[in-house]
Amino acid sequence: MPRAAPYVAVLCFAFLVACALHDAAQMPGAPANDPQLRFVIYLSRHGVRSPTGNAEQYNMYSAAPWPKWTVKPGYLTDHGFQLMKLFGAYDRAQLAGEGLLSATGCKDAAHVSFYADSDERTRETAKAMAEGLFPGCAPEIGGLPQGTPDALFHPLEAHINSVDPALAVAAIAGSIGGNPNNPTEAFRAQLTELDGILSKCGDPAAPTSRRSILDIPAKLTPGSEDHLAELRGPLSTASTLTENILFEYTEGMDASDVGWGCVNGANLRNLIDLHTAASDISQRPEPIARIQASNLLHQIVLSLSQAATQKPVAGAISCVNDRALFLIGHDTNIASIAGALGLHWIADGRADDIPPGGALVFELWQSADGKNSVRVFYTTQTLEQMRAATVLTSKNPPVRVPIFVPGCSRADLSCFFNDFERILQQSTVAQITLETPSEGTR
Repeated sequence: MPRAAPYVAVLCFAFLVACALHDAAQMPGAPANDPQLRFVIYLSRHGVRSPTGNAEQYNMYSAAPWPKWTVKPGYLTDHGFQLMKLFGAYDRAQLAGEGLLSATGCKDAAHVSFYADSDERTRETAKAMAEGLFPGCAPEIGGLPQGTPDALFHPLEAHINSVDPALAVAAIAGSIGGNPNNPTEAFRAQLTELDGILSKCGDPAAPTSRRSILDIPAKLTPGSEDHLAELRGPLSTASTLTENILFEYTEGMDASDVGWGCVNGANLRNLIDLHTAASDISQRPEPIARIQASNLLHQIVLSLSQAATQKPVAGAISCVNDRALFLIGHDTNIASIAGALGLHWIADGRADDIPPGGALVFELWQSADGKNSVRVFYTTQTLEQMRAATVLTSKNPPVRVPIFVPGCSRADLSCFFNDFERILQQSTVAQITLETPSEGTR
């Protein structure tokens, strides 16, 4: 293990070498419209996975046992792989329609970079998206070896400096009215609905005692590993259990296995607010969001700056001649960036939700006079598209909604690039230091 070094220096050399191998071809069929789309960054959550814990951890809250999964805890499922492959194919068609890529073939794979967190589900999601974008081409997937904490996605696990857990606790306390029980009261109706499903649905395995989620004591404490602070209690437990049901639905399980036959698309949209609320409380407060999002925001600035100037920028994961960069991480990464920048959206009938495969999209546009601007979107497959593994087309597209960026968006929702760069720089903390192996990055 080498001594600690700045994060950008860890990645810089490997990516400069990789970028030197990219072709310097002109954009295929780029229209002469004003402005033109020049570069796109997709920050995507991984696809549908199995629950991260064992069934025994969840069975204590339900009268009936939770359904079995065919993959290890926290792994991308075959269905999840297929969904992200479909999303990749749709992205290829969209980028081709904008003149950034050709519609078919492997040549343009040299102008798209993929970088994934080191978890199995993120690495496999990147492979699926790459396969959908460039079938039969096998583009290289960048990332650290599986299981190695990557400070781009997990700055706390990578042992960063200047972390103040007390400030994080205060930030959460100030967002919930100072009382850990307040979120329980604010979401009591949905918590009661979920607890009813847990207690009454399915066939009980045996007459055993079940713990009601409403009986869990609420407390706010300093966090550990990937959490600066933690609010434990009914809402946090419901968040995990509700997301497990979401994965059952989007995995396409038999209706009898989705919430033991008691959950469908309609009431799932109501229950998923529990997961979104818990995420908002733990990830969006400004001191927490800035720490968690800083490395990703810094990388977004580097890659956009490189694309805007067409000159190499040290530390950028993308290459000078790239037309797209796919970063594959987690819902926590997207929630933290949303918190740091003050971003909000409503997609598929849900506010600020980040389902499997959902992505923040950053587009760099350039006018004929060379002025650059940025537009931000959120995109996701609908729950029904995920459940049915629907092929995504222009007539049946995923949801895509524009996002207003406070401090830089204009009336047309675009930001001047300099303003966008300033906002991102203001939303980050000092460059993070870590120890991590430099080999195997790309």
